[in-house]
Amino acid sequence: MQHQHRSQPRVSQNSDPEDIVTLLAPRLAYFAGVARTEHVTRAAHRMGIPQSTLSRALVRLERDLGVDLFARRGRTVSLTPAGRTFLGSVERALGEVERAAESVRADADPESGKVAFGFLHTMGSETVPGLIRAFRADHPRVRFSLVQNYGEAMIERLRAGELDLCLTSPVPDAPDLVARRLDEQRLRLVVPDDHRLAARKRVRLTEAAEEAFVTLEPGYGLRRITDDLCRDAGFRPRIAFEGEEAETLRGLVAAGLGVALLPPPAVPRPGVVELTVTGQRAVREIGVAWLGGHPDTPPVAAFKKFLLSRKGRLLHQSSSSQPGPGASAEPGPGGISSPSGD
Repeated sequence: MQHQHRSQPRVSQNSDPEDIVTLLAPRLAYFAGVARTEHVTRAAHRMGIPQSTLSRALVRLERDLGVDLFARRGRTVSLTPAGRTFLGSVERALGEVERAAESVRADADPESGKVAFGFLHTMGSETVPGLIRAFRADHPRVRFSLVQNYGEAMIERLRAGELDLCLTSPVPDAPDLVARRLDEQRLRLVVPDDHRLAARKRVRLTEAAEEAFVTLEPGYGLRRITDDLCRDAGFRPRIAFEGEEAETLRGLVAAGLGVALLPPPAVPRPGVVELTVTGQRAVREIGVAWLGGHPDTPPVAAFKKFLLSRKGRLLHQSSSSQPGPGASAEPGPGGISSPSGD
């Protein structure tokens, strides 16, 4: 049976896609329901709507498309060739919507939902695994999507809606974000084990003013802190190498290519000495941030509450020891993080 084109269609080839969706989307499930039963009365009964409502919706759909989708014989209908073509696409679209709905419902489930969690590279080895292990003692089925990155990149992903929460440093201060300081980590001046300062336990940063520094790249929070500490000490660091990981920087220091300001490593690195910095407050603050004005799903709210409860004890602790050749220094406030870079 040939389908007929109706006059004055509401949707044309030049219609804006958003306009098409607005016109058609509410009626697609009605169309699919009737197409499957080929009977308006039975379809209306299954969908729990009045038959008159369903009939009017189908007429409006055909009018908006400008195409006959059904051949009618009383209350019995059959699909036209155009209707069969349209049904295939409609069923795929409705299937995608159903799968999307199931996905977001699953992610918001209080018991087994998902948390998109970002954190600094230096927290990936010990701190974050320990936090998740402790949290899942009471929430064993909650799932995590984990992202390691430097601070500015994570803030961008928060704003894009790709992350629910992130641990970052420095603690951000922006009107669209909510941030809470959780802990701080003492930074050390890392020097080669044959360096002129290697026999020392403590050092003022001004004593390294003439040294070449190896640092993280601009944009990393630890790079900003390094620049600020050196400026406060009265000099601008001479940068010899820039990298993306703290352990890479430690390797460069061990090779005699410069000195670095770094948090303590998870595992002592041979070839370097880690010196306590005196005369100024050489720390980095660690905080949790999230996008303001957005409601939390139950799993995100539970994990946020857990993180806030860890204030002052977020980072792993280790036994105290004074730094010496080839050994890591005693942990400052907050103790140890992982041996990568931020």
